[in-house]
Amino acid sequence: MLAILWGVITLMEMDDAGWMDLALEEARKGVGRTAPNPPVGAVIVKDGELLGKGWHRAAGQPHAEREALAAARLKFGDSALKGSTAYVTLEPCSTHGRTPPCTAGLIEAGVARVIYAVADRNPAHVGRADAVLGAAGIKVEVGVGGEEAAILLRPFFKVQETGLPWVIWKTAMSLDGRLTRPPGEGQWLSGPESRETVQRLRSEVDAIVTTGETVRRDLPQLTIRKPELLQGRDQPWRIVLTSRPDDLPSACALFSDEWKHRTLIRNGEELEAMLRGLVVEQGVLSVLLEAGGGLSAAFLEASLVDEVAAYLAPLLCGGSVPAVAGEGFDVALERSSITFARTGGDVLMRGLIR
Repeated sequence: MLAILWGVITLMEMDDAGWMDLALEEARKGVGRTAPNPPVGAVIVKDGELLGKGWHRAAGQPHAEREALAAARLKFGDSALKGSTAYVTLEPCSTHGRTPPCTAGLIEAGVARVIYAVADRNPAHVGRADAVLGAAGIKVEVGVGGEEAAILLRPFFKVQETGLPWVIWKTAMSLDGRLTRPPGEGQWLSGPESRETVQRLRSEVDAIVTTGETVRRDLPQLTIRKPELLQGRDQPWRIVLTSRPDDLPSACALFSDEWKHRTLIRNGEELEAMLRGLVVEQGVLSVLLEAGGGLSAAFLEASLVDEVAAYLAPLLCGGSVPAVAGEGFDVALERSSITFARTGGDVLMRGLIR
């Protein structure tokens, strides 16, 4: 009882930043699920009381604002929405696509105030919500929680601005930068805890890219295998880059499992064109690169990698298979926003490439 009472008091004391944090919590539920749409969260509040919250679950389904409004109506009725405040992690859409505009839904509900974290970068939407909502007498404020929201929206924003998806290079290497263990020691460099976190990493993206060489050698599945991470979404697209498609092993799960229709074979000679094709044809916002040193180097040398997730195993392996091959860079690639985490006996280093 005391715990429930404390929760009620905490909600009543929340300011704009606190309510936006709750909307961001909702938005995070949609990461990896909403492409080609962005992950967005919303909450509806009145007189310090939470009326409803929601998140965009998939393209073609209601947007976060309408999910939150529907939750509020179900619990409190239409009249409770009059004079309320909506907190949204992205500028509400103002055009009719597969779903009606959220600005219209907010106006119809009688919302008095809309606070959104960051402006849309879709040219069809950017800045329009302020005018539409303002003309209906709704007070609009922008920027609360903007930094956190922009991080969640990086893939969507990159597609809008460049036509290219957000690319995460994932690798597991030994202390001496090698990808394979000595002969006879088994396949895995990283431990089981690290491989568990890779499942979550895969659930954040829309596609996984690898090479024909990796497929022939390792027979990978490249799937999300934890049911709770797969619930409500498709498996990521699995992209195999090869110039020898006829040599790919038909027995590999990529070509024989229940998600074989999610496997695409592409030529890897034009990497940028391949990525742009994934955006246009498959609606991809984010890509996980899981490959050997050759393709990893090609992506890095072409400035196509935005983020690195590197697992460092406490081993010295030697050998001739480096994590990054190629001819080297003219200038060292610097990283920013770096985080470190222990995953069993390994260390996960994650950060952005400047």
